[in-house]
Amino acid sequence: MRLLEEILYHNNQFVTEKRYKEYSTTKYPNKKMVILTCMDTRLLELLPKALNVGNGDVKIVKNAGALVMHPFGSIMRSLLVAVYQLQAQEILVIGHHDCGMSGIVAEDVIENMMQRGVKSETLEMLCYSGINVTEWLTGFEKVTESVAHSVEMIKKHPLLPKDVPVHGLVINPETGKLDVVKEGYDLSAVFFSGTGSIPPG
Repeated sequence: MRLLEEILYHNNQFVTEKRYKEYSTTKYPNKKMVILTCMDTRLLELLPKALNVGNGDVKIVKNAGALVMHPFGSIMRSLLVAVYQLQAQEILVIGHHDCGMSGIVAEDVIENMMQRGVKSETLEMLCYSGINVTEWLTGFEKVTESVAHSVEMIKKHPLLPKDVPVHGLVINPETGKLDVVKEGYDLSAVFFSGTGSIPPG
C-alpha cells in the first residue's frame, strides 16, 4: 500500500468511528496567540507539550526555519490574518537548535535540484528575472540571530498593530527547554503610569 492509500484508509476509519469528536473546537485560539515555528518533525508533538497548549489553543504557522523572509510574503500574511481575523493578541516566533536551515548551503540545494531534473536554463531564467535563487535558499548561522531578525521583521511591519507583543524563543528539540531571545511586552506604560512598579505576572 502506498503512502497516500495508507492515509486515506486510516482517514476513512477515523471519520467512520467519529474519532474527530474529541478534537472539536472553534477557529479562534483559546489562548489568543499565534506561533511561527519550524516544520521540523521533532517539534510536531514536543512543541505543544512543552508550551502546554492543546488543540484549539493557538494558531500555528510553520515553514523551514521559522523565518520571515519577506514583509509581504505568505508567512506575514498568515500572522496578520491571525491578528485581525482570528483574535490572536500575541505572536511567538520559536526557532530551535540543530535546525536544518542552520548552515544550509544554497549551492548544494541547487545541485540536488539539477540532479532531480531542474534545468540550468530554468535557473538562468529566474536569475534574469531578478530572482536570486542562491540568496533565497541560504539559511542562517545562529538560530538566536535568526529568531531576533524575524521578530524585528514582524514588529516593524507597517500593518501590525503596535500593541501586539512579538516574542522570540528557541526550543531544544530534545528536551523541549525554551530560552527567551526577545520578550515582546512593552513595560514603558507601567513605568510612566505613576505606579513605579511592575504588576505581578
